[in-house]
Amino acid sequence: MIEVTGLAKRYGDFTAVRDLSFTVGPGEVLGLVGPNGAGKTSTLRCLAGIIPATAGTVRIGGNDLATDPVAAKRTLAFFPDEPRLFDYLTVRQHLNFVARVYGVAHHEALAQPLLEELEIADKADELPGALSRGMKQKLAIACGLLHGPKVMFFDEPLTGLDPLGIRRMKDSILKRARDGAAIVLSSHLLHLLEEVCSHVLILKKGGKIAAGTIAEVAARFSQGEADVNLEEIFIRATGGSEN
Repeated sequence: MIEVTGLAKRYGDFTAVRDLSFTVGPGEVLGLVGPNGAGKTSTLRCLAGIIPATAGTVRIGGNDLATDPVAAKRTLAFFPDEPRLFDYLTVRQHLNFVARVYGVAHHEALAQPLLEELEIADKADELPGALSRGMKQKLAIACGLLHGPKVMFFDEPLTGLDPLGIRRMKDSILKRARDGAAIVLSSHLLHLLEEVCSHVLILKKGGKIAAGTIAEVAARFSQGEADVNLEEIFIRATGGSEN
């Protein structure tokens, strides 16, 4: 469960996120949508504890991120848009390292199925320098999933993936949601969000302008039309295009 109340993030005189409140329950996938500069990445980084919020509270699995950060972070995984990897650790050694950090016992039995699911098992002894951009992304995701997080934050998870990799990543996200994870997903690929998200939160200039299930938000901006897609909802809600 993700509970956010009055979240704000300021950088000097600039307010990137303002008075943001929402919840994401087990099994829900929230699509975080907004124009460039709307505050999506700042929001995700605050939720994951990567950067401190200026105001507000964030509770992850019942744990306050500010007052009990270790307990909160043990239940979450943050997947940035750019993989952060160690140049001199192989794929397998990355997973060994993460297992030690999180205290994952018998991690080998968990690591191999993850490598196979993400189609990098044949690269287990390779260094990151030998991997493509998409494979590096898959390795970062495998590392994040190893400790079985129940809360997940994805920032542009499909960058560098080929069409088959994109399809498998969608399936992986949906599988975790079906298993009870609470997921927040930010992407410029609105068709992706439409396929995997149960809820949507639209930001503009750091503030919430619409939130709810995709059906609820569609009804608000449909103007009486049937089958309005998320791209059209986005344009009507923000007054512009994604770019």
